[in-house]
Amino acid sequence: MHQTITATTAPMEDDEIILLFREEASKERAFTHLVKKYQERIYWHIRRFLVHHEDTNDVMQNVFIKVWKGLQNFRGDSALFTWLYRIATNESLTYLESQKKKRSLSLSDHESGLINKVRSEKGFDFNKLEWKLQLAIQSLPDKQKAVFTLRYYDEMPYEKMSEVLETSVGSLKASYHHAAKKVQEFIVKEN
Repeated sequence: MHQTITATTAPMEDDEIILLFREEASKERAFTHLVKKYQERIYWHIRRFLVHHEDTNDVMQNVFIKVWKGLQNFRGDSALFTWLYRIATNESLTYLESQKKKRSLSLSDHESGLINKVRSEKGFDFNKLEWKLQLAIQSLPDKQKAVFTLRYYDEMPYEKMSEVLETSVGSLKASYHHAAKKVQEFIVKEN
């Protein structure tokens, strides 16, 4: 009996990726598997912060450069996914901060700029709830935006979020509560 072999392979386990990465001969192959496994999740995580595809790609490239440089020394104190999200979150926040400084904008000017980016996105329709939600999220301070995004979109438990953002669970719960209230008020005000 003849069996067909499919071209797709199952994603590697994180431990296997890390072990392969530590061997010089399989380093690039391991990194390729890591990127394939996580790039879409990382992309959308960053995109929720930055809105624009081009900005997201720039930051995502920086994230994977940092991962390439740091994976050799990854100690496994947290899950690989958590470590990647921490890098992606920090890079996103750093990018937002650099944009504020570069433009010497006040916080309200910066938030208005992010809201204008949402409005300029292809397919923007202010009458649709998902666009109002995106506008509301962009009006949040960066730290609250991070907490809201991880909890709302990624449904990340507070304990995991605590590892990613290196903040206490209690502080995260309070930040999420404040962010959710601001989002709700924004949407109600816009209706």
